[in-house]
Amino acid sequence: MKRESLGTVERSRRQSLRASTAYGAVPAVLAAAYAVGTWGEPHRVSMLVVALAMVGLAVVGWTASSRIARTRWWIWSQLTAAAVNLAGSAALGIIDGGVAGPLGTFIPLSVLLLAIVVPPRAFLVTGGLGLSAYTGVLVLGDPPPPGYPLVHGLAFGCVAYLCLRHSAVLASLRRRLADNSRTDPLTGCLNRRGFDERVAAELADAERSGSPVTLVLLDLDRFKEVNDTHGHRAGDELLAWTGQELRADLRAHDVVGRQGGDEFALLLPGTDTADAEVVVERLRQRLRGCAPGSLGHASFPGDATDFAGLLLVADERLYQDKAARVRRAPTAAAVAGARSGIRPSGPVAAVEARERRRHSIADPGWMSITQTVVALVYMGLVANDHPHRTGMVMLSLWGLLTGLAVVVGADWLSRSRLARPLMLAFAFSAFVSCAAIATLDGGVDQPLGIGVLLSIPLLMLGMRPEVAGPVALAAGGLYLLVGLRVGDVDGWYLAVHLLETAAAATACALQGRAAARQRRLLTRLSRVDVLTDVLNRRGFAERFAAEMAHSRRTGREAALLVLDLDGFKLLNDRHGHAAGDELLRWVATTLREQVHPHDIVGRLGGDEFVVLLTDDDASEAAGRLRTVLGARTGVSIGAAVLDVDGDDFDGLYAVADARLYEQKRNPTQRYAHN
Repeated sequence: MKRESLGTVERSRRQSLRASTAYGAVPAVLAAAYAVGTWGEPHRVSMLVVALAMVGLAVVGWTASSRIARTRWWIWSQLTAAAVNLAGSAALGIIDGGVAGPLGTFIPLSVLLLAIVVPPRAFLVTGGLGLSAYTGVLVLGDPPPPGYPLVHGLAFGCVAYLCLRHSAVLASLRRRLADNSRTDPLTGCLNRRGFDERVAAELADAERSGSPVTLVLLDLDRFKEVNDTHGHRAGDELLAWTGQELRADLRAHDVVGRQGGDEFALLLPGTDTADAEVVVERLRQRLRGCAPGSLGHASFPGDATDFAGLLLVADERLYQDKAARVRRAPTAAAVAGARSGIRPSGPVAAVEARERRRHSIADPGWMSITQTVVALVYMGLVANDHPHRTGMVMLSLWGLLTGLAVVVGADWLSRSRLARPLMLAFAFSAFVSCAAIATLDGGVDQPLGIGVLLSIPLLMLGMRPEVAGPVALAAGGLYLLVGLRVGDVDGWYLAVHLLETAAAATACALQGRAAARQRRLLTRLSRVDVLTDVLNRRGFAERFAAEMAHSRRTGREAALLVLDLDGFKLLNDRHGHAAGDELLRWVATTLREQVHPHDIVGRLGGDEFVVLLTDDDASEAAGRLRTVLGARTGVSIGAAVLDVDGDDFDGLYAVADARLYEQKRNPTQRYAHN
């Protein structure tokens, strides 16, 4: 089971607590301004006292958020604060005269804001509390216009659900991206970054509890010969089999990571030196048939008290084991057995390239559908004799059909260059329709008037601010225009509703921006090799597919180069892994400097690099790279040309890999040196 570091968890909790307290203060601040602005009206002292008390509680919650985040009761503290805030909003609504007054939407507004910050399960509690509070205001306040609480309750509930759903989708996307950023795509084990994070967390737990932790290092015997004899594909599958067998042999809370090439690391919480020796011997026997290797181990706190010390001791013991054993490369039969013994892995936490974009396009469609359904319910149950019922029904049906069209076409729109103009046209149509319905209903203070503003927070949550911002301003302008021209709407009613919508939109925009920033970081981490900062196997495969499609559309030539450093294993053995890592970083940097900016460089693992060339002669590029890299290391390079040697990655890779090993068999092979 993968665990986040303690600091990351506490930081996430603190951010959630602070966001909920800040958003909870929004109704209080608006109510205080409203009380001061209408001071001559009844009960304004009581209203101001309640508002200031809510602000004071928000300040206390913000100040104590760091301490609360470190406790196991943090979520209950957040729910308690939400309950107090909803009770305060209910008191303000009752003082102001009921759900139809300027402050009557504070409860649904608070529920909407909580939907974007609290966990989905916790939102069930806050949603129930909000419904109870709204019912209390409805019962104790002045009677609202017919259908007003029905429309507002359903409409705000739908928006809150869509915001919660959108946040949950983005959270799922971030979790999958985080998993991918910590997982080696070939073996399914943790990559270097993921393993280092787990080591830090486990050592911190061990220091607090005093329990032992053991680090085990594994280096496969003569793995380079497997690649040289059977090809990189066979070597990759042997590595995948090794990762599979290591995970199968260990406990659920043990950790397996691939450090690079044929090097694996294992972390065994609760295992001391004596138990570690038993585990090491068991692993040796399990791997002996197909992937024999040298192993070394070190235990906390007996051998070292930090990760660097454990690595040093385990690495020394690994090389002692390597020197004491007769190391042999796996036989052809053993390699074949490992390749056939790879079991199908569980479902991969896949992340589609356009997943977020598709959801962000579909959500406004769902918003239009829910709004128009609520309007149709209102007209069917309450407004049967409304003089403009036919016009409102026709406009609602238009909104329903256009919303359905957006939801159904979301996948196509996510891939189309017409997405932005079409979605802007849809937004214009939706807001104008809502404004027209509000006009026919008698003004923005009537049941259907809120529809003009309701979509704004969701738009700001899912779309880029530079796109959604002008749309939101236009919608606010429409609401103000209808409010000033239609009916007899109180100015404070307009001001409070516009300001609370602006606050909700700002909160959603900030939440969306933070989520987008985290998503971009995780996307990069999931596609970039931790050591060399070039694309990893997953990232290169995605870019390769996109570039191939572009090359075929434009008629550009493309070629794949596969590079393998000569004698890299010897360098690691003689000078240590630090020297090997430094050489790999230099090679990656040199490759990026030597190819065109639009060419793609990736590291598939170990000392194997790939380059996708466009508009460059493969033979000339291979010769140039061989010469430049020759300053520090010998390198073998195989090349394959698109639509000549193959029409996809697998085909091109097989040809380039075969040509690479033809070159390796040449007696002029060079070896890496420092």
